[in-house]
Amino acid sequence: SSLILQPSLSGKVLFLTICAAGIGGTFQYGYNISIISAPTTYIQTFINETWLERTGASLESDVILLVWSFIVSVYSLGGLTGALIAGPMAIKLGRKTSLLLNNAFVIIAAVLSGFSRMAKSFEMIMLGRFFTGINAGVSMNIQPMYLGESAPKKVRGAVALTSASFTALGLVLGQVVGIRELLGGEESWPLLLASNVVPGLIQLITLPWLPESPRYLLIDRGDKESCICALQKLRGNGDLSSELEEMLAEQAAIKGQRAKSPWELFQNPSVRWQLISIIVLSSAMQLCGNDSMYFYASYVFQEAGIPYDKIQYVIIGTGCCELITAVTCNAIIERAGRRLLILGGYSLMAVWAIIFMVALSQQIFDQMSRPAAYMICGSLIWSNLFTVGMAFPFIVEGLAHFCYLPFFTVCVCTALYVGFFLPETKGKTFLEISNEFKKRNFKAQTCEKFWKGPEEIKSTML
Repeated sequence: SSLILQPSLSGKVLFLTICAAGIGGTFQYGYNISIISAPTTYIQTFINETWLERTGASLESDVILLVWSFIVSVYSLGGLTGALIAGPMAIKLGRKTSLLLNNAFVIIAAVLSGFSRMAKSFEMIMLGRFFTGINAGVSMNIQPMYLGESAPKKVRGAVALTSASFTALGLVLGQVVGIRELLGGEESWPLLLASNVVPGLIQLITLPWLPESPRYLLIDRGDKESCICALQKLRGNGDLSSELEEMLAEQAAIKGQRAKSPWELFQNPSVRWQLISIIVLSSAMQLCGNDSMYFYASYVFQEAGIPYDKIQYVIIGTGCCELITAVTCNAIIERAGRRLLILGGYSLMAVWAIIFMVALSQQIFDQMSRPAAYMICGSLIWSNLFTVGMAFPFIVEGLAHFCYLPFFTVCVCTALYVGFFLPETKGKTFLEISNEFKKRNFKAQTCEKFWKGPEEIKSTML
């Protein structure tokens, strides 16, 4: 994605900002989803051996599977926690500072996971996965917010979509590092689980040198001078007047308002269709079954009859397919539009589902509503990921080769929703997108008033 974007960006600083935010951001989400698959057998054996040493009795296979499912899925509970704290962090600390502080969670996680076997504690793996999830939950919300607010309008969609590309890159590198010849062996799996500290350290070294989101500086903090300084770093020597006017117009439109809470969004009729859209699409992101493929890739391919020594290479192939698709979307998003890519992605099950959070939560809410929208979106993503992560092994056992039928149903329903109800956002400012939804929101209100009944119509006429 970076190779595609680099020629179109007006300044090297924006390019470096994308890389620094991505490597410690959604890259971690993809990386930590995929690295847990490779040591499946070894960790299950470790759980049983640890329990045997503690109690003198072995665990039943169903119990081992349940404990393993929880180790996998507790990542999602951490992600839910991260999604809930991401909004207040983004508002109070800023986008960049929040991303930097977020690395503390992954450092704690790496220490816990890396020393789990030495301490003979599979509970440390669980706790480590929880902290890793917090890191991913925060970064998945704040990174696309930070990048979308830092990019010029003409490439905003492509820049925001780099979040999906970094996720796919994380998936592939996690799969590569997880092969038995590298860190996926019986002796090295604790190092594999702790290797997520490396991207975090890279971000801690690089991101402090890069600017804060200009929109946050102007609209949230009211610091016009710092906003102009950040814009100059991001855009080089280009004309900043039109972009500054757009931000000042949004600042004027929301003057006197404060940052919204998630509950306030549910009570606000002017964002009704925006909320419906993110609820449908963020839920579908996980209920489509995409991530379950990576959580349980070894398990699924083993059930499909793939030879054990070939499974790790087949898994890398699935990740490469997603990476190629994500990079291709970066190249065509500004021409094809977000709506068409989302519709095509669900229809073909080819486009990485994180595009929905990037393309929708980022662009259909104003500055005061955006952090709360991310909290709602992120909460749904992680709650559904936990549900699917816990249930998937048992769905495979119950439905066998029909195990993806429920996910197919979700994809078809979501594609229909996108096709009939979702407007295009390509080439539009934040205010224009907001006004597009307002027409639909208040049109619905007008229809409700019209159908209330003849008595109310009569009283209105009088």
